[in-house]
Amino acid sequence: MKIVMIGHKYVPSREGGVEIVVENLATRMASEGHEVTILNRKRKEYPPIEEYHGCKVESVFTVNKRSLDAIVYAFFATLKARKMLKKKQADIVHFHAEGPCFFLNLLPKPQKRPGTKVVVTVHGLDWQRGKWGGLAARILKSGEKKAVKYADEIIVLSKNVKTYFRKVYHRTTKYIPNGVEPVTLREPDLITKQFGLTKNSYILFLARIVPEKGLHYLIDAWKLVKKQLPTDKKLVIAGGASHSEEYYDEIAEKVRGDDSILMTGFVQGRMLEELYSNAYLYVLPSDLEGMPMSLLEALSYGNVCLVSDIPENTEVINEDCYVFRRGNVDRLRHQIKKLINLNLNTHTNMIVPYTWDEVVQQTLEIYRR
Repeated sequence: MKIVMIGHKYVPSREGGVEIVVENLATRMASEGHEVTILNRKRKEYPPIEEYHGCKVESVFTVNKRSLDAIVYAFFATLKARKMLKKKQADIVHFHAEGPCFFLNLLPKPQKRPGTKVVVTVHGLDWQRGKWGGLAARILKSGEKKAVKYADEIIVLSKNVKTYFRKVYHRTTKYIPNGVEPVTLREPDLITKQFGLTKNSYILFLARIVPEKGLHYLIDAWKLVKKQLPTDKKLVIAGGASHSEEYYDEIAEKVRGDDSILMTGFVQGRMLEELYSNAYLYVLPSDLEGMPMSLLEALSYGNVCLVSDIPENTEVINEDCYVFRRGNVDRLRHQIKKLINLNLNTHTNMIVPYTWDEVVQQTLEIYRR
């Protein structure tokens, strides 16, 4: 099949869950002989590439401005997809996330593109995310409605979102969760040299620093724990901003002067592996998720995880994990304090809930049916 991927920022990248999903789907499909075209955003910080692991890569014009970047890219990427469909250069056009779906009505109607499909993966109800203002939220909600109206197939990452589409739109969707691969535990090396971290010496938050991840709850809870419990453990915050520079700056100010809290910035590669491999506890206090890649990865490293009780988190955790009521700082404080006192046996139960190979095969089935 000739497949086009739209909606991410840039591949290869760990900038967000969408980028990880697109990279894994595209490269694995290409390895099976499919012709995959990835439509990257053309931005000055992204090196222009034409090929990646068997996939053709094209850069699509956008504006390097936070308020315009996504919508401008979506418009021109959709026009590109329309042209490819008309020229029979694409069998499948796969949109990722709700925002890019705002222009789905520009694509040819099904009767004018026989034998092709437009597929949408909803990575979460993006209009609910705290980083977007009123106008952006309305555009995202409109993208959701256009996905319902114009997409041949819709894929969702959580059972909770599947229920939402059925109740609100009476629309059938296909639940295909994100995947993760088996990993190898890494001894502390880079994290010791750069940050002074050793095995089990820290509690880890590893995700994009955006409002819906609930990092502000964790910092408030951690400060209360430190007042009540003598501990040498640190709170490590690993991640970069994503269209949320103001929030990132607020977090940086919130932790300034507290030597028990360490912000590493964006991490990847060996540093990322070591942080997962040696954490005493992984915490994800989200208000909103699609299907959190970082939580899946933490589970694959055998981390004991403490998460908010939203369905997208509780659907994937195992018996070694703990929950607290979303947004409740006092319960989060209580759980962290209790878990420090438990002297946890970490990294013994490494689980892979869903593999990427399984995800790819289920997605290809959607394309074919």
